[in-house]
Amino acid sequence: MEKYDAIYGRQSVDRVDSISIESQIEHCQYETRGGKYKTFTDKGYSGKNTDRPQFQLMLEAIRRGEVKRVIVYKLDRISRSILDFANMMNEFQSYGVEFVSCTEKFDTSTPMGRAMLNICIVFAQLERETIQMRVQDAYVSRSRRGFYMGGRIPYGYKLEPYIIDGKKTSHYVPIPEEAEIVKLIFTLYAEPQTSYGDIVRYLVANNITNSRSKDGGWDRCRLAEMIKNPVYVRADLDLYRFYKDQGTILHNSPEDYIGLFGCYLYSDKSAGRKTIHLEGQHVVLAPHEGIVPSDIWLRARLKCLNNKQVVKPLKGKNSWLVGKIKCGKCGYALTIRKAKTKIGRYFICSRRMQTNRCEGVGGIDAGALEAFILSEMKEHVKQFEILSKPGNRPENPKIQEINVKIEQVTIEINKLLDKVANADGILMDYINGRIKELDAKINAYRQELSELSPLENTERYNTEQLKNYMDHWDELEFDDKREVVDQLIVVIHATEDSCEIKWKI
Repeated sequence: MEKYDAIYGRQSVDRVDSISIESQIEHCQYETRGGKYKTFTDKGYSGKNTDRPQFQLMLEAIRRGEVKRVIVYKLDRISRSILDFANMMNEFQSYGVEFVSCTEKFDTSTPMGRAMLNICIVFAQLERETIQMRVQDAYVSRSRRGFYMGGRIPYGYKLEPYIIDGKKTSHYVPIPEEAEIVKLIFTLYAEPQTSYGDIVRYLVANNITNSRSKDGGWDRCRLAEMIKNPVYVRADLDLYRFYKDQGTILHNSPEDYIGLFGCYLYSDKSAGRKTIHLEGQHVVLAPHEGIVPSDIWLRARLKCLNNKQVVKPLKGKNSWLVGKIKCGKCGYALTIRKAKTKIGRYFICSRRMQTNRCEGVGGIDAGALEAFILSEMKEHVKQFEILSKPGNRPENPKIQEINVKIEQVTIEINKLLDKVANADGILMDYINGRIKELDAKINAYRQELSELSPLENTERYNTEQLKNYMDHWDELEFDDKREVVDQLIVVIHATEDSCEIKWKI
């Protein structure tokens, strides 16, 4: 079969300053040098895409092996998109078809024509990468603002249309029947000795089926995903502090954590798997109502984090105080170390160890400090004679307000401490003075909290159970000890000479 030249012409609209299809064909006929050709013309079609009837017919002829060259009057007649053009060139080359542009002397049968083709492909690659970057930037921007970004709808919710900043999106709405099952699952797992298998057996024994599963059954993997997902939590300040302590990047202010909305957790590629640790992940408040109270969610999530399968790499298990104890001088975490001495285990300021810029903790006997903290926890819990349960009374809004203020001041102090490494004498004087002022503010806020009824903060905890745990401390597993400490203590600031405990209740 003898091949022919395919002449292609396109005109979007009739205008005085635009060349007609007839004129385009006439110019292209000269390039055929009297050889066999066939014309394909699209009138009234834009060059922004390739969805044109005659153009598609020409492509079909090329794929049948009938065409030896494609001839156009000008490059933009076949496409105005470099990306589309590069894709066409790839297809032309795969079928051995040459390309000629009459007015631009663009002919892929010549070295210069092939060079021009390579230049176009380079620009096409740049366009691809630019588009990818725009898509990525748009995704990041929308995700940080709480827009729904797709994915499987979590059990317990349905999806409904929603508006954020005047733009259409979607958000989750709780399904009452499923939401009760979600709360039950979290409550069961929050108990120290309950496993995923125990929950599956409980659900089966009580004829509680999974409406999202084909057979109505439950499996441990889905339960584990549920426990780790902050979409369910009613995010309050305790959740804010949890993620902050884990090194998570928070995109909302502390005052936004009012104990109502759920959260989205996003991962950077460089941050690692969300199931391994939370450092470097991103948390954004979502525009939907949470299902699980934060105290129950946190107990379940901390238990999950402490499991061997999901423990954060390099997270020390040499002391149940790790993660709670900070340097009383600079506020950095105290790291536990081992030594071949009578002390054995000891705490040291991580900042002092890494940069020697802190004059604070140089070595605290870990065993002695643990014994002291345990005795303080026992004494502290004794003052609560009334057993309180979650949901007995609403939290005092004044406590929430003061805690937000404390968190805001703490953030400012941390920002100042980050500047210490590069500070000169004048800046150091300013930083020291400002930190003293802020520290005085925090002390005043804490005094306000202490003047409130101590029982205001006990409604979330079973104090009798905590007493029982501490009475049998040596019999507890390491993870259970960590859970008890987390329920009682916000943070500990310690030096060789002092120890200040900030209590949760």
